[in-house]
Amino acid sequence: MNSKTKKEITEALKKKAVGFDTFETVEEFTESDGEIKLVKRKVTKKTVPPDVSAVKLLLDIEGESSPISSLSDEELENERAKLIKFLEGKLKNENRKMQN
Repeated sequence: MNSKTKKEITEALKKKAVGFDTFETVEEFTESDGEIKLVKRKVTKKTVPPDVSAVKLLLDIEGESSPISSLSDEELENERAKLIKFLEGKLKNENRKMQN
């Protein structure tokens, strides 16, 4: 696997670990006088919640010292919360850099 693909997979995994919003567009068309016309467009915002499995995998990838399987649900939730804070901080820093 090349480094670009690995980086893309890691970024997608981080996104899934913290949750994200996405938009779904549904369009309805009709044919009138030989022309296709848009009748209706509905855009819906969907929230994908954080995924604990993605957090586990990220922790494995990042070389956490304790085996993930030995962590309790509470410890996993704490690790997920720490990871979310870390990633949100990185996103804020990236946004600040882009604005400057």
